[in-house]
Amino acid sequence: MAFDADEEILQDFLVEAGEILEKLSEQLVDLERNPDDGELLNAIFRGFHTVKGGAGFLQLDALVGCCHSAENVFDTLRNRKRRVTSELMDVVLEALDNVNLMFDQVRNQEDPTPAAPELIQALDALAEPEVEGESAAEVEAEPESVVAEEASEPEQPAAENGDITDDEFEQLLDALQGKDAPAATPEPATGGGADEISDDEFESLLDDLHGKGKHSGGAPASKPATESSAPAAGGDEISDDEFESLLDELHGKGQFKAAAAEPEASAAGGNDDLISDDEFESLLDDLHGKGKKPEAPKPAPKVAKPAPEKKAEPAKKVEPAKQPAAPAARGDEPDAKTAPAAAGETTVRVDTKRLDDIMNMVGELVLVRNRLQRLGGASEDEHMQKAVSNLDVVTTDLQSAVMQTRMQPIKKVFGRFPRVVRDLARNLKKEINLVMHGEDTDLDKNLVEALSDPLVHLVRNSVDHGIELPDVREKAGKPRTGLVTLSAEQEGDHILLVIEDDGAGMDPNVLRRKAVEKGLFEQDVADRLTETECFNLIFAPGFSTKEQISDVSGRGVGMDVVKTKIGQLNGMINIESSMGKGSRIVIKVPLTLAIMPTLMIMLGDQSFALPLVNVVEIFHLDLTKKNIVDGRECIVVRDKVFPLFYIKKWLVHGASSEPETTESHVVIVAMGTKRVGFVVDQLVGQEEVVIKPLGRMLNGTPGMSGATITGDGRIALILDVPSLLQHYG
Repeated sequence: MAFDADEEILQDFLVEAGEILEKLSEQLVDLERNPDDGELLNAIFRGFHTVKGGAGFLQLDALVGCCHSAENVFDTLRNRKRRVTSELMDVVLEALDNVNLMFDQVRNQEDPTPAAPELIQALDALAEPEVEGESAAEVEAEPESVVAEEASEPEQPAAENGDITDDEFEQLLDALQGKDAPAATPEPATGGGADEISDDEFESLLDDLHGKGKHSGGAPASKPATESSAPAAGGDEISDDEFESLLDELHGKGQFKAAAAEPEASAAGGNDDLISDDEFESLLDDLHGKGKKPEAPKPAPKVAKPAPEKKAEPAKKVEPAKQPAAPAARGDEPDAKTAPAAAGETTVRVDTKRLDDIMNMVGELVLVRNRLQRLGGASEDEHMQKAVSNLDVVTTDLQSAVMQTRMQPIKKVFGRFPRVVRDLARNLKKEINLVMHGEDTDLDKNLVEALSDPLVHLVRNSVDHGIELPDVREKAGKPRTGLVTLSAEQEGDHILLVIEDDGAGMDPNVLRRKAVEKGLFEQDVADRLTETECFNLIFAPGFSTKEQISDVSGRGVGMDVVKTKIGQLNGMINIESSMGKGSRIVIKVPLTLAIMPTLMIMLGDQSFALPLVNVVEIFHLDLTKKNIVDGRECIVVRDKVFPLFYIKKWLVHGASSEPETTESHVVIVAMGTKRVGFVVDQLVGQEEVVIKPLGRMLNGTPGMSGATITGDGRIALILDVPSLLQHYG
């Protein structure tokens, strides 16, 4: 790469900036719905600003340039110089896409490609104020705070409501110190010389304390030097608390010596704009001589207060100050400051490979625990049984603790959908609201990554096929804006994901007709399909109800990808739809792929493990009551027909020649949208197993997803239900 960055600093930047960019995508879509949200505008401004700062440190000029232009747009927006429009958002979202592209290039150790000059020009044009007539000085006056409507000036800045907050004062001083050295003549009275505050700075401070309504929440403009406003000794007099706070700040910054407490220090140097000698003397009397303040101002707490941190603080609307006097507030501050510092060190970055290794070791421990439980159960020794049950509790706790370290909130996947829906809706000229629930639901990191693609397809499907155009909705008596709901919740060892829309729903007859056209079924078979079976046709490869192929849909690939992926995750998928009301797709996947709850079964004298996520119900069956439908053995349970499979004939050598039994156990299993019955010899019970890969020679064996060691020390093969049916059924 073009820059020679410390690898650790680069990694820190990639992690921090990555999180910010993920958030920005959501925030920008949110802003389009709430264009007047000042907090949101500031958050987006800070996001681009932070990424720009990190990129600047690493000399990533292309990234800096794009972020800087975007940041300028939001500076204009938050200062209310321009309104948020869909066209503006299109440009900003394009800029974010460019930033993300450059960010990925940096992650891959490549030089970032600069954004197109046209995009930068478009951003720079949007950074110009929409309405002319406001001076640049007013825009610059307070870059870190929200520009709110100026509150009316109070008549008497009394001590209780005239006090400015520490935050405001800090910003004020930072603003002053950041400017060029003032050209005003120094005060002649004291020998302090270079350490004194200049006339202009002092005057500007007093102006800000008094005239501009700073303490009422408005953002003051810097006072032009030409304007004359000598404060009267009465109503405009600075309050004790304000002045004390002022001196504290100045002492702490090393700009004002204690000698300034002498009355002579207040000589005005002939400038009408400055406070008069009498007023200054009276103020000092109030502070020192009248007994109002028993102690001299304490600069010490202010020294401990880190000024730069304040600048990086999120800009907030300032409430009218109703705080205790400044010294009391400052006394509490060191505690308040240390809290965030301590919190910053509570996280540590760990390579996921290390977590996988720990997970494998915990898996081995689970197997040993299962073995000991079997032995302990067979033992007469009470102490042995107690020790084994203690080990069981500790192992279960350790297992769940290690699982938690691998867990991530599903928000990581959900976060991209507001943008997907927004862009698609604009592309298709539809009005759509996306509502998300349960974003904090945790699931295994590997699952979060694996679910990303299927969910994108399902959301796109709802937007494209489900939601109708605004005019069509209006004619049908629906609101013009469609609703897509995405929700996640934990249900035992599984996660339930639901994608719901209030669109047109699916027409089973259209699906039957398409199935016949595509040659999937004969007409008489298609006519016999139930509604649920019709809905499940959308998962068939190449099946699409769209007449026209577009860049969004029509090829019949998306839903096939969904079904395949959910099957690989041992998940189930179910569709409900009603004409004119909308559709609901429910996905059920296990929480983790590492340790799996299974139903142990026996076929002959061999053990097999069926993933519990696939098991729907178990019952004992008189096999003489089975039926033949379309040449296949079936059973009828509660008016539902299930195909019946003797998996022993598939999996146990020589079993096909054995005579069939009249009674047996049947396990109803589900995969994706299909349900079938497996005939098994014996049910052993539920057991948590650790999936071990089969090894290179056996890898890819149809119907097997891996192996495990059972509680009695034997090896059991773990069945992969979708693959088993595909190969044998």
